[in-house]
Amino acid sequence: MSEEPAPRRRQARGERRIAQLLQAAASVFCRTGYAAASTNAIAREAKVSPGTLYQYFPNKEAIAVELGDRLLQEMRDAEGLAFERADLDLPLPELVDAVLEPVIAFNCRNPAFLALMHGSGDVPGRIAEEHEAVHESMLARVDGLIEALAPGLDAGERRRVAAMALGIVKAGLDLVLAAPEGQERDGTVAELKRALVRYLDPLLAPRELGAPRR
Repeated sequence: MSEEPAPRRRQARGERRIAQLLQAAASVFCRTGYAAASTNAIAREAKVSPGTLYQYFPNKEAIAVELGDRLLQEMRDAEGLAFERADLDLPLPELVDAVLEPVIAFNCRNPAFLALMHGSGDVPGRIAEEHEAVHESMLARVDGLIEALAPGLDAGERRRVAAMALGIVKAGLDLVLAAPEGQERDGTVAELKRALVRYLDPLLAPRELGAPRR
């Protein structure tokens, strides 16, 4: 059998190196925030020289954009899974659980997402724009879900409820990620779900046309 062509081997090594640098960047962004991070810190975290880093990325912004693109795509996948699981016949606590679980799991796997997307205004404009598009997509999906659950709400109130629900989730995720993994984090996740149910239940249940209160 002939050996694998050298260009393909070089490409595979390059992909592994890029993944290594992005993982290091994610760790640095989580620890220091984007603004305080530097290419030297990322290179040290990756255990490579700055020169090696510059072979793949010209600056910190390029690293952040590549990392942001990958995280945003994974977030879109998590969002799609979340709403695919939204069975409107479920009791509200189970519905909240089904929708939140993929989103919580994504953020726990990728703590750099909140550090990069919800950080200061210093993040590259492209990341901010794409994150805003993901936010608007999520808001529209939540709006549609609330419309199905509470058709009596007018469009303005429905939009406010959807925005508030997302705000509760965002604030709760900050607390979830700050909690140590294990029992403490599990308890914080349960509190986030409970807070969302308690907010939504009085708004939705009375408007379920003839349906018993859940």
